[in-house]
Amino acid sequence: MKTDTIFYTLLQNLPDVFFELLKQSPRLASHYEFSSVEIKELARRIDGLFLPKVEYPQDPIYFVEVQFQSDDDLYWRLMTEVFVYLNQYRPIQPWKAVVLWAKRSIDSGVPLVYQTLLAAGQIHVIYLDELTQAPSSIGLGIIQLVVASEDDAVQKARSLIDQVQQTDAPNRRYLLELVERMLVYKFSSSSRQELEAMFGLTQWQQTRFYQEVREEVKEEVRLEVKEEVKLEVKEEVKLEAIPRLWKMGLSLEQIAEALELKVEVVRQTVEKQDGQS
Repeated sequence: MKTDTIFYTLLQNLPDVFFELLKQSPRLASHYEFSSVEIKELARRIDGLFLPKVEYPQDPIYFVEVQFQSDDDLYWRLMTEVFVYLNQYRPIQPWKAVVLWAKRSIDSGVPLVYQTLLAAGQIHVIYLDELTQAPSSIGLGIIQLVVASEDDAVQKARSLIDQVQQTDAPNRRYLLELVERMLVYKFSSSSRQELEAMFGLTQWQQTRFYQEVREEVKEEVRLEVKEEVKLEVKEEVKLEAIPRLWKMGLSLEQIAEALELKVEVVRQTVEKQDGQS
């Protein structure tokens, strides 16, 4: 599940949820344009950037980083990106960096050198799994769905769909498509028929979101399989080279070092070859 894609989609479509996470008025979302911005000098992209509209120059810039795996370098990397951005674009507004961790246990902590920024509120850390209260909005409900365990996710999804069905008609289809997109990511191994049965949805397979996300998931799987095949082929080529190197008089250790294999793997291959001779 690509969490950066999920949260980019969510914040792009429901930017008010970001300010809810910060315990600020959701209405502040109307002051901002949300995007993912490229840092040219680093050839990297910041997960999300809330940039104030020109009529709100007093509002801070928000740099957003979403992290679902342990990463000891995250704060170092994020702060580098922030300061390179500030140097590159020279904004007039103050700034804040917000890190959305899936859970507290994977956060190694803000490095000592940045503790003053944390104390000043310029670095803000949120643990999504600690949002235990009943969601006050559909956006927060989606976030709780994303971080929920599989055992809890089905019930949360059903409750979320019920909540969406009660919204006014103009927003209902749009919100339902957004929830559907999250469901396809969350249950990417399930078929359309299985998802329809689980959540009582009947026509969502025709939606633009469904088609887009299924293609994204299929492409991710295809790339993963392609990479696995590459590794298998590379390993096979190495194993085929072992008998030739052995006949040339190289020791097991020398062959293992040359091919970046374990000595035991080399030994087993040589013994198998000798047994067939």
